[in-house]
Amino acid sequence: MNASVQTSQDIRGVLIQVEGARLLLPNASISEVLSYATPEPVEDAPQWLLGRIRWRGWQLPLVSFSRIAGLAQEQGGMSNKVAVLKAFGGNPRLPHFAFLTQGFPRLVTVARQTLIPETEAADLSAGVLARVRLGDEAALIPDIDHVEDALRTALAL
Repeated sequence: MNASVQTSQDIRGVLIQVEGARLLLPNASISEVLSYATPEPVEDAPQWLLGRIRWRGWQLPLVSFSRIAGLAQEQGGMSNKVAVLKAFGGNPRLPHFAFLTQGFPRLVTVARQTLIPETEAADLSAGVLARVRLGDEAALIPDIDHVEDALRTALAL
């Protein structure tokens, strides 16, 4: 295979460390990475919705992916970062949301031949689209549609 054809099939991704797992997302889905600040509480919110943070004039919901997927009871703190993600659900009241992370996301190149699915869909927890290996690293591909649906319900949007 021609090298230029092979590299055109590669995509840029980010590995995001959350408590209990590493998430793999397309680089284009990340808008910005921020330092953690204590979020404003949301009344009657599920435990995975940590509150709202301010970002560019918006009040973004801050999600603990570890909690929504049942991986760990993640708590935010000064050593955490916040990854602002683009919401693709088309709701004008929810154009972005944020994930609590442990440190900065790491940029990776994802080649088709290095991305290997690990489990069947029936074995996945809520919020997880796939469990994969990227080279030697295990990662989860989050089900962003599930997260957005859960946010719309929790926030009554």
